[in-house]
Amino acid sequence: MIEGEGLGPSVDLHSHLVPGVDDGAGSVDDALEGLKRMHATGISVVVTTPHLEGSVTLLPERFKVRVEEFDEAFQRLLVRMEDELPGIEISRANEVALDHPEPDLTAPSLRLGEGQYVLVEWPRLRVPSSSTRVLQRLSEQNVGLLLAHPERYRLGDGAMARMAEWKEAGACFQVNYGSLVGAYGPDARRRGLELLARGWVDCLATDFHGRPALRLFISEAMEGILDRGEEREDSVEVWRLLTRTNPERIFRGEVPAPVRPLGRGEGIWQRLTSLFR
Repeated sequence: MIEGEGLGPSVDLHSHLVPGVDDGAGSVDDALEGLKRMHATGISVVVTTPHLEGSVTLLPERFKVRVEEFDEAFQRLLVRMEDELPGIEISRANEVALDHPEPDLTAPSLRLGEGQYVLVEWPRLRVPSSSTRVLQRLSEQNVGLLLAHPERYRLGDGAMARMAEWKEAGACFQVNYGSLVGAYGPDARRRGLELLARGWVDCLATDFHGRPALRLFISEAMEGILDRGEEREDSVEVWRLLTRTNPERIFRGEVPAPVRPLGRGEGIWQRLTSLFR
């Protein structure tokens, strides 16, 4: 359990725990083991989000078959959860790859929780030159966009300027816990910390792929964030917003609350990231 009363996350909006449908959990047993680990950190609500190409949403028959595949595998997980893990609520959405500039994001099965938000990503971590226009068009269609792991995309020297455009276009940002401690490399870490310093992160999530060898990085990220602010109560407020308040708001279809910028000092981050070099 994460140390610190009331500091554990409560809602996780990005994971790959539908067994056997993507590069996430390969079996129901793997998915259950991953969910038990998430529950031990304080997570009580999981929206698991298998990969789906946005182009498939424009092909009705193919989309129908893919959704049925997701649902059948998800039901197998639910049956086992009733007996083995009754203390966690789980639902299914998707992580939609924007491999087409105008996907159809209206299907309820794509939505995170009860609202209008859809988790989206740029495929293979490569960003098209039209990325801002794509997000702008989608935002104008009464779709809430939660952009998965913006810190991980291959953007070069103009990364922060491009991400500023995405925020202006209406996208919310979900950063991975692991990025903040170097689990995805130094560039993702640096950008994740810069996003925190600018107050641009709307929520954190595990992006957990449900394999036993993988880590969640929640405790490490919490330790770093609580050490980063000038005042502990400010850091605690940011942590709760990113891991409880805003994931819950997005789940309900509400606009995330503003998150104050969190200082640029290094502190414990240098010690934590040395573990991944």
